[in-house]
Order: sequence, then C-alpha cells, then structure tokens
Amino acid sequence: MEILWFLIALGLLFGVLGPYLLRRRGGGGIRLAVPGSPDAADPEAYGFVRQEDQDVRLPGADDELLHVLDVVQATQDWGAASRLLAATAKDGEVRWQRVQAFAGAASLELQERPGVGGAWLRAWRAEAPKDAGGAAVHAEFLVQQAWRSSAAGTDDFRIILEEARKVTEEAALLAPGDPVPYITQLAVARGLGYGHEQFDQVWAQVIDRAPQHMGAHLAALHYWCEKWHGSREEADHFATTAAARAPRGSLLAALPLFAVYEHVPDVVLVQDFFRTAVVAKAMDGALYAVHSARPDDPMLAHVRHLLVWFLVRAERWAEAMHQLVKVDGHVGAVPWTFSGDPAAEFTVFRNLAVAGYEANGGSPATLPR
Repeated sequence: MEILWFLIALGLLFGVLGPYLLRRRGGGGIRLAVPGSPDAADPEAYGFVRQEDQDVRLPGADDELLHVLDVVQATQDWGAASRLLAATAKDGEVRWQRVQAFAGAASLELQERPGVGGAWLRAWRAEAPKDAGGAAVHAEFLVQQAWRSSAAGTDDFRIILEEARKVTEEAALLAPGDPVPYITQLAVARGLGYGHEQFDQVWAQVIDRAPQHMGAHLAALHYWCEKWHGSREEADHFATTAAARAPRGSLLAALPLFAVYEHVPDVVLVQDFFRTAVVAKAMDGALYAVHSARPDDPMLAHVRHLLVWFLVRAERWAEAMHQLVKVDGHVGAVPWTFSGDPAAEFTVFRNLAVAGYEANGGSPATLPR
C-alpha cells in the first residue's frame, strides 16, 4: 500500500511540475507549453528550409568559404584554403570564423573516417609549414579535437591542448598582427586551467590587436564562467563591462545574453524564468545590438541564433520569427551545436515558434522579411 501511495504522489508531483521542466541542452527535445500544437503549423509555408537541408557547418552564409570548403574536401588540395585565408583581413571576425570552419571540417572528417579524414590539413602543414593560415587552422583543429575526443582533465585532453598551445605560439609568430592564434589560445587556457594572471596576459595580446572582437569576447567569457575558472558574478561583470564600453553598432551589447545562457541550469523549475527581469534585460540588449549592427556584420547570425532560443522559451513568438527568417538554412551556432543533431534541435524550436506565432494570429502574410 505504501508503494501505491508513493506512486500516486509521484504522479501528482509530475503533473504539477511537468509543464515547467525545460531541458536546456541535448537531443532529448524540450518540454514547453505553447498554444496550439507545433505539428499543426507548417514551417514550409514561411519558406523555411527542411531539417535535412540545414547547413550545420556555419551560423550564417559565407558563400566564398563554402565554395572553397567544397573544393578542398572534394580534391583534398589545401591550396584554395590557403589563398582564401591569405586574402582575409586579419583584424576582423571573418578570419576567425573561417579558421574555425576549416578546422571543424577537418575534425569532422577525421571523426567520420579515423586515420584518413582531414588528410588535406596534414598535407597543408607538411608542405607549407610557414603558412600562417595553415598554422592557425591546425591550432584550432587541435583544440576542437581535444574537446570532441577526450574528457576534460584527462591525460589525452591535456596532451592535445599542450600541442595546441605550441601551435598557437607558432601561428602567432607567423602572423604578428593576427589575433586569431591568441583567441584560440583562450580556449587552451580554459582547458589547461590557466590562472587569472596567465589568462590576462593572453587576453592582453588579443585586445592589443582587436579590442572589439566579438568572437574573442565569447572565448574569454567561457573562461570566466562558473563551470570553469570564474564565477557567475565574474562572467556577468566581464559581459556587462564589455557591453557598456562597446561603441554603437557593436554586437558586444549582446554579450550579457551569452553570459546568461552559460549559467542557465540544465533543468529549469521556475515557470517564468525566461521572463524574469535579468533575462528580459539581456534579451532586450541583444535585440538592440542586432537592430543597431551592420547588416553584414559576420557575428550577427551568432546573436540571432541565441535570441531564437531565448525568445521561444519566453514565448515571444513574433520576435522569434523575425530572427528565424534571417538565419534559417544555417545552424552551425550556439546553442544548436551543443546537440548531437543541431538541425533537429533548431527545427524543434522553429516549429514551436511557428505554432505560437500562428496561435496568436500570425501568418506567412503578416511576417515581414
């Protein structure tokens, strides 16, 4: 009888809390109460891309990069990648994103075909050891390999990151004005547990070269987060200070939203968490940053993707839809990349947004492009 009463009580408890249990990450989907059924809405009516056709390599369009990636992977000839990076400005966000994309492509190839994939990167380093682009990609590749293939803190993890540190130093010598090797070293610092003073030395090298670099600030923010080497307060301070100092039009005004995301619990038990003053303020700051930024800012898609995640959870359907029409088709961004299937995770949120939008009177005809 005691077991029966326990099961009844457990069922009642789940009935009360179930609607409010929101899973933060992972491929298990989300539990979010929305008006109407997501399955009743038709995302394709809005011109959205099918799940299987979403590009998981990039957060937004970079046709030149995608063309070169296709050529390199089809021919295993690294020459086109080298020429593209040599022609990409060193002090902007685009070079950092392209280095990440080439490294990610090689890492995924190796994961899919162990011992064989990514041969073009190995050839690039062997045949052109003084190529600054090749060194930068190699360093980022090692960082991604460490996080993909080894658990943090293990011997293998540290060995790979120590090698990455050496390659970042080599890349920095080959391109003295390039902040990218130092941005990569910020990820190394997080993994190897640099002390604050040692981290600040690397950060100073970044700021000297690119003081408004959004990608660099995101990498530094990870270090200051509670789960690594800082605290929630230190991460918030870093983000809000950067946002306050940012010039008009800078996406650094969105950095506090990334800080909030880093500290969202894996399971949220509070129904109105995503409507609290702190979260709402961070979302509004990110929306301001998006509206003020240049339309061609290469980091714009990163901010829009995170906004979709928050706006859907806050049930701000129309605002979520306005961001979705700008990023649909490319899903290689936080938060989707934390899932084992980024396209599927993105599609779930997109379908929820469509359902909520239509349940509140929206339609394809009322959605501005």
